[in-house]
Amino acid sequence: MAQSICIWVDADACPRVIREILFKAAVRVGVPLTLVANHTLAIPKSPLIRSLQVEQGFDVADDYIVAQVNAGDLVITSDIPMASEVIEKGGHVITSRGERYTRENIRQRLNMRDFMDTMRSSGEMTGGPAALGPRDKQAFGNALDQFLAKHARG
Repeated sequence: MAQSICIWVDADACPRVIREILFKAAVRVGVPLTLVANHTLAIPKSPLIRSLQVEQGFDVADDYIVAQVNAGDLVITSDIPMASEVIEKGGHVITSRGERYTRENIRQRLNMRDFMDTMRSSGEMTGGPAALGPRDKQAFGNALDQFLAKHARG
């Protein structure tokens, strides 16, 4: 018997190509998918897929997802502090580049994020992440499939 999990998406920063992969996977596996953003999103018609619009504001979508997530749920986000809170609640996290954040690696990711924030605030030019490429899309699809095979199908 399949476990009752949900997929939550921090949709404000989630690339369209990743959302498309999620739409197909949710329908294929029969897992509820909720996209949370501070603007309206186009989604396919499916009883499994919904979009929630939250108020504008810093971390409003993140806070909503963290409040709703249950142990075992999957959250798609690259927001490291949010990922830490989801993991603390027993949830799982995959970034849009296919990286899994876990209890074993989230502290290191938080430390690196804080270090980079310190570098930027001191005037150091650190640059942003590279554009999402085909390898990232492939890595995301693989990580999602592995998660769903393990958690959504029992």
